[in-house]
Amino acid sequence: MSANGDDDVEGGGAAADGGGEEPAADETAPAAEVSVPLDGDVIRYTGATASVAPARIGPLLRRVQAHLSSRLDEYRRSYECALDDEERAIFLVPEGHWDELGSELGLSERAIDAARRAHAQQLRRIGSATDRREEYETALEIREAVVIGT
Repeated sequence: MSANGDDDVEGGGAAADGGGEEPAADETAPAAEVSVPLDGDVIRYTGATASVAPARIGPLLRRVQAHLSSRLDEYRRSYECALDDEERAIFLVPEGHWDELGSELGLSERAIDAARRAHAQQLRRIGSATDRREEYETALEIREAVVIGT
């Protein structure tokens, strides 16, 4: 498995969760080639707790990441960065941001919730590892997390 859990995110067909989301034609890289900056245990947690078939989590997260990676500079200019390291940058964005992203990508409500849940769980995991869990939990009460690979 790679450091970011890519081996854990191989998935099934687009309609496996009933949402029927198809990759957008204008993404900057094919979703299958996009690295997901989420840890393997975060992806497994999301697969176990989201209302999306576990086989769909990987393709969903790669598709979202393809969309987000082209906007990294915009996020750096517009939002507070809670963490920025060699693997990823994690931004705190206003509530409702994932609904907007999901709308842009044509995602189902379940897919939006799964992506939101995965990104928030990555922030929590890093918070636990860096003794900042309480601070990040408080931030997530009023904002949402967006993780973008660097």
